[in-house]
Amino acid sequence: MLSYIPNPLIIPVGLIVGMLIAAPVGPVNVLCIQRAIERGFWGGIAAGIGSVAGDALIALCAGLGVGSISGVVETHRAVIQVIGGLALVVFGLRLYFSAPRLKVASEDEPPARLKDFVWDIPQTFFLTITNPGAVLGLFAVFGGISTFVEVHSTIDVLLLVAAIASGSMLWWVTLSNLIGRYRHHINLRAINIVNRIAGLLLAIFGAVLIAEVIWKAGHF
Repeated sequence: MLSYIPNPLIIPVGLIVGMLIAAPVGPVNVLCIQRAIERGFWGGIAAGIGSVAGDALIALCAGLGVGSISGVVETHRAVIQVIGGLALVVFGLRLYFSAPRLKVASEDEPPARLKDFVWDIPQTFFLTITNPGAVLGLFAVFGGISTFVEVHSTIDVLLLVAAIASGSMLWWVTLSNLIGRYRHHINLRAINIVNRIAGLLLAIFGAVLIAEVIWKAGHF
């Protein structure tokens, strides 16, 4: 009977890990922040949901001991990295050359909702799961969590994954809300600068991933 009772320490540890995973500035984070600035709270949330869903899927595979996933990623890392890198370059260039927009609902139209930006969810999900560093890093993080809390049963694993996802989502809700409060002080010229910086960063991230694969291939 006790085996069905999850370890209560899993929740705070998972929440902290989830926030730490979401916080570092990486390609997906840059895109999520740009969406929040340009489209407001729900734009940032939609992009964040895709990132959280990708992290949760990876964490679930790691927690359930699907070591073959890690093995496949390591074996085909170069291919996955090139695909992810190309996707980042494409997203970055599209963002760089896109016309600046500042979506603000007028009095005549209803306020923006999550479904208005639903297409951002699969985009950030795809970018997350095609990042070999994120996949292998989450597997390593999941293995290191055992240092702080014991995870034995499937219920423990599911609770930990849910806590990690909740921690990451809490980060994006907080950040999107903060950006949403002050984004109206930004004009279209500033939005254009943000788009160009974010686009360049995404393209650079992608180019670095591709260059790393080419460099390693040249040294074998």
